[in-house]
This record gives sequence, C-alpha cells and structure tokens, in this order.
Amino acid sequence: MANAMASGHYQVTADPTRRTAAIRIPFPARFSPHAERARRHTLQWLQETGLLTEEAATAEYDTLRLERLMAYFYPDATGNDLELAADFNAWFFIFDDQFDGGLGLRPEAIERLVDTLGRTMAASGTSRPSGASGPLGAPGTPLVRAFRDIWRRATAGTPYGWQNRFRTHWRAYMAAYQGEAHNRNADRLPTLEQFLEVRRDSIGVQPCLDFTERCGGYFLPDELHGSFPLREMREITGDVVIFVNDIVSLVKELAAGDVNNSVVVLREQKGCTLAQSVECIAALANARTARFARLALDLPKTLSERGVLPEVRGHIDHYVEGMGHLMTGNLAWSLATSRYDETGIAAVTGGRQRPWAYLAAGPECSAEGAARSAPTKN
Repeated sequence: MANAMASGHYQVTADPTRRTAAIRIPFPARFSPHAERARRHTLQWLQETGLLTEEAATAEYDTLRLERLMAYFYPDATGNDLELAADFNAWFFIFDDQFDGGLGLRPEAIERLVDTLGRTMAASGTSRPSGASGPLGAPGTPLVRAFRDIWRRATAGTPYGWQNRFRTHWRAYMAAYQGEAHNRNADRLPTLEQFLEVRRDSIGVQPCLDFTERCGGYFLPDELHGSFPLREMREITGDVVIFVNDIVSLVKELAAGDVNNSVVVLREQKGCTLAQSVECIAALANARTARFARLALDLPKTLSERGVLPEVRGHIDHYVEGMGHLMTGNLAWSLATSRYDETGIAAVTGGRQRPWAYLAAGPECSAEGAARSAPTKN
C-alpha cells in the first residue's frame, strides 16, 4: 500500500544497490574534457538565477557533481554546449527535489506549476541569440526564470520541428510529476507497466536525447525519429536509465518515504523481498540492453532497405551512440555521486529536504501549497 510505504512499512536490512554490479551495459564510458569548465559555469549560473542563494546550499549542491553526468552523456560536446547541458541538468535535479515534501502530494498544485513553466516555452522566433546571458530580473520564481533561460539558449537557431519535439518532451517530463503525486496518494501501487507509463516521462531521458541531436549539429527527420527501430531504442534507453536509477536511489527513496521506484512497485506486485525485486529489475535492465544491442546490429540493414541517405545514416549512428552514452554514463555517475550515498540518504531522512527544495512556493502555487511543502515526517 502506498500509504503504508510512506509510513515506513518497508525496512532495508542491507544495502541492495550493490546488485548494480549485475547490470551489464556493453557500451564504453567516455568523459568530456570540459567537465570542470561546465562545473564552474553552472555554479555561477545557479547563483545568478537564484536557484541557489546560500553558500551552504551551493556547497551541498556541488558535492553531487551533476556536471559529471553531462560529461558522460555528451563526451564530444563543445564547451558551450556542455555548459548548457550542465545548466539544464542542474534544473532537472532541483526541480525533482521540489516534490520530496508536501508539494509531491498535491497534483493540482503541480498542474499549476507545470502550466506556468510550459508557457515559458515560446514559439520559434522568440529565442534569444546563442551565448546571451540569463534573464536576470525577469518575472517569476527562480525556477521559472532559470527554465526560460534554458529554453531560449537551447532552441536558438534550431528548426521548428525539433523545437516542437523538444517542447513536447519537456511538457511530458513536467506533467509526469502529477502522475507520481497520484501514486503517492493512492491506496494501491500501480503495476510495473502502469508505473513505467509515467516514469518513462519523469526520468527526463527524452529531452536529453533531443540534446544529443543539438550537440551533434543535426536534427533527425520526424518520420525516422518516431518510427521503428529508433522509437523502441529510445524507450529501451529510458528503461535502462530508470532501472539503474531506481536501484541506486532505492535506500534514499525508502528513507524519504517515496513509492515512485520500480523496485518498490515490483516488490508490491510480486510479494517478494526487496532484494529479490532488485534482482528482477537488474535482470530487466540486462534484457533491455541486450535487445538494444540486437536492434543496433540490425540497424544498418534496416536503414539501407528504407533508402535512408548516407549523411542521415551518419547522424543516426551518432544518435545511437548517444543512447549508449546515456545508459553507461548514468550507471558510472550514479555509483560515484554523493546523491545516493550515506550523506545523500541523510539529507532526506526524517522529513529533511535539500535546501533548494522550496523554490516552487511562488505565484504558481497557492499559499496553502507553499506551507504544505514544508518537510513532513515519514
């Protein structure tokens, strides 16, 4: 039961995240040489946009080393592109942390927040030039100002078709937090497949893959992007990232009393132990990865039969390689970041939240919602 989970019904007697060793992702992990530059840039950007305002919060954020995740995702990105990727990844995680408290139980308040953020994604023609500074002094909360800046910088000079796809993926990502709120409030957890319908959006993989195109300087035709096998390969990429994330973050999420984790969902569905559920999720990750490898092996023949031009086939090769970077990079970073170690678990234990977890308490949330987003006891 979801409410039983929130009250601490499940106990962990041993850290099951060691079972990530059973996950086999056969793609090389590569790392950008611009990671430190991106780190310095994003720390300054977070302060300028107001996402971080205190030295202690900045220091706590810095220990997560989120820019290193982007250095794995986009190892060949230019310095400027990696800075932008590190900015939107910082926004991803800070936005995600808004829902660890009372706001995460209020789908109506989340809907208002998502609507406000969605309206910042203006149509083509309003993007500011590449390299422009952030919208300091722009209206709205730091969350809104920072996202507006990310959207403008990311879409500058890009074709409308890609912008529309990027916008669709961002909106789906944000809206998925309503589904996660419903899961927290429900008397019964969803099945794994029902859970994945929401989690595939809330994991945020699709906007990250859109950025793979932007870093590569190409934009795949919609008819290829949305058809077999790329559509299935994108879903597999998201699932592998989900399963790895849910294993490494399991102890942290149990400490926070959150049910939005595939290990927890499958454990409830199968009536097994947490360790057995972790083993099953790791096996699912391996099966998805094996399927991805088979599809990638058959891809040249598939594209040739469809008459795809050599130049576009080169772009698709880069895109598929980028999916591999996301899967293997997520695993490498997740096992190294402090977000999921003892300090990360302590940061959300006993009703505590990260110091940046209250940024949504603004015009898009009611006063009541802001008050209810204060820390709650498990």
